[in-house]
Amino acid sequence: MPLQWVIVFFAWAGAVVLAAMPNQRHATVVNAAVSAGMFLLAVALMALPFEQHGWTRTDVLNMPFVLVSTFVGLTTAVFSAATLEQEGFDHWRSRAYHAAYQIFMGAQTLALLADNLGVMWVAIEIATLATVSMVAVHRTPAAFEAAWKFFILCGVGIALALFGTIVLYLAAQPLLTEETGLSWTALMAVAARCDPATLNLAFAFLLLGYGTKAGLVPLHSWLPDAHAEGPVPISAVLSGLLLNAAMLAVLRAKSIVGANPEAVTPGPFLLAFGLASVLLAALALWRRRDARRFFAWSSIEHMGIAAFAFGLGGPAANLAGLLHLIGHALVKSAVFFGVGRAAQLKGSQKIADIGGLVATHPALGWGLAVAILAIAGMPPFVIFASEFRLFSVAAAELPWLAITLALGMVTALAALITVLQALCFGVPTPDSGGALNGWREVASAVPVWLHLLVAVGLGIAMPLGLATMLATAAQVIG
Repeated sequence: MPLQWVIVFFAWAGAVVLAAMPNQRHATVVNAAVSAGMFLLAVALMALPFEQHGWTRTDVLNMPFVLVSTFVGLTTAVFSAATLEQEGFDHWRSRAYHAAYQIFMGAQTLALLADNLGVMWVAIEIATLATVSMVAVHRTPAAFEAAWKFFILCGVGIALALFGTIVLYLAAQPLLTEETGLSWTALMAVAARCDPATLNLAFAFLLLGYGTKAGLVPLHSWLPDAHAEGPVPISAVLSGLLLNAAMLAVLRAKSIVGANPEAVTPGPFLLAFGLASVLLAALALWRRRDARRFFAWSSIEHMGIAAFAFGLGGPAANLAGLLHLIGHALVKSAVFFGVGRAAQLKGSQKIADIGGLVATHPALGWGLAVAILAIAGMPPFVIFASEFRLFSVAAAELPWLAITLALGMVTALAALITVLQALCFGVPTPDSGGALNGWREVASAVPVWLHLLVAVGLGIAMPLGLATMLATAAQVIG
């Protein structure tokens, strides 16, 4: 069996085992072990030559995201092992949570590795259903409402994406066989000879469909509720992983449509969706009182920044977009680790109830403060590098749009700094429980600092091999 499929089925086999484990403490350890195995397999896959195996393919575009995805999956599993007892699960909910987590990780990896439009669509749908079940696992009215909104809106999105997939297949049907008609690689080879009108229709539906999953305005409203009502660790994988998989699908479609000189130019559509997402999120941040909802809106802003970069197009802007997706996955998951742990300690997610963390919980407070500065685009983190590259290109090519984007980002930055002051350096608020003993307290803080360390490393001295892959991927996107 090719290693691509080994990674996927390793996670799903782990899900079967976890579904049968009644002991929550044992399940958290097994969940972390399965996640560690996935990460090691992804590292091994990076060392192999890029090639195609049936419905899957490794290339310069998906492999960096596979590595980041399995890394975030591992650190989230470690954080979950340390803090899950605070969620108050019985053994049935623990089984459902852990099984759904590994089903999601397997489907997420398959979506990234898929060379087949149909397989990618199915994988993203499986990942969505798994996360819906995790959001609803508390079984409170708010959790059910968030899960239903997630299911309905993303169900509409995935239906639009399915129609776009069918139309894209029809566009290339005269040029490809039944076996290769859904292959991204084969479609890319014949894109210049496909009917441009059919390609235009396909791209419109794929952008709307997968853009819903990526959290782009206007089909974004599921995202804040899903982040706020699900278990604490789920926010990390929702922002760091699912959004990236959906954006990767959009980029695959963009490269195909962009390869046809008579088809519509995809860039302006991504620019419009991206700019709208940044501006709406920047204003919405000032009205949020719930900490997890606040940072969920920040995810909408950052996905808008990435979409804007890909809308500009060209190697420099595309590289900025890829760096931004990777940096956001690393840093935003660190933010949610910190905010989630603080909410457990204070017994509330309201910003007003969480204050003075630096004074009362120094490791957590400083970690969260640095993570918020990183997500705000401060140097020397990788998000600063991506935003600097983006503005360099935008100022030269579209100065008026660059100014508008800058206004939105400065507005969001001010909101982030205000919340940073309240959460980390404000008046200390009393704890209402949630204390962890022994290794659990350390294990809950390690993922925050580890993510920040990696984000600094990528911002200052990215490994040559990864830099080369991302530069080549930026040229592939078009």
